[in-house]
Amino acid sequence: MSMSLRHPEILDLIRASGHVEVEELATRFGVSVQTIRRDLSDLAEMGRIERVHGGAILASGTVNIAYDERRSLNSDAKSIIANYCAQMIPNECSVFLNIGTTTEAVARRLQNHKGLLVVTNNMNIATVLGDAPEVDVIVTGGALRPSDGGLVGPFTNQTIRQFKFDYAIIGCSALGEEGELFDFDDQEVEASRIILQSARTSVLVADGSKFLRTAPIKIADLSAIDHFVTDIDPDKRVRHVLETSKTTLHIAGEK
Repeated sequence: MSMSLRHPEILDLIRASGHVEVEELATRFGVSVQTIRRDLSDLAEMGRIERVHGGAILASGTVNIAYDERRSLNSDAKSIIANYCAQMIPNECSVFLNIGTTTEAVARRLQNHKGLLVVTNNMNIATVLGDAPEVDVIVTGGALRPSDGGLVGPFTNQTIRQFKFDYAIIGCSALGEEGELFDFDDQEVEASRIILQSARTSVLVADGSKFLRTAPIKIADLSAIDHFVTDIDPDKRVRHVLETSKTTLHIAGEK
């Protein structure tokens, strides 16, 4: 397969799983490891990916990946996490779901819950739950971001402060080596901080690819979260944070 054909397929593979390994790509395409390394270097120079030890991830930098692209990124893991998280949420309670494709996946699993009050600053989530027969949906209002259907700004924050949620289910764009939660937009980060302050129980939903990404603005420390639902076992440093905090780790799909 020529380089021009390998590059799009490599990008598709990274979008699907969040990460690729050099040796696996070499086997898949029937080329040498050196050839794959050149392919990854070319894609990195174009700003499409970031090189990591032994492979590559999608480029992150200071601007988030497009929302539709994020929906397909690591979609299987998000589905497993969403199913697990939805089972944690009882009927007859209030829930906040923030901006993000993983929280949107959780919303799809909540469609058959009964007696839920869902508040969200994510127009995609409002659409997903709009026809759910026993779910009442409140949209925060605020300034609409056409790029992802998010609602942010002072009016959004003012609305969030009026509630005390039983559960806040939030996502983030990146997880730091010491367990910090990061995102890209300062207004979205401010809303997420207020959401956490307004919740009786907080739940972070984030797949393993978030450990490989970077984002510039800190939301909070993982120790501020009650439950962390992910699909892989975190590394030792994050484990240490979990062990010395109140945060309960849930590895979705683990047998």
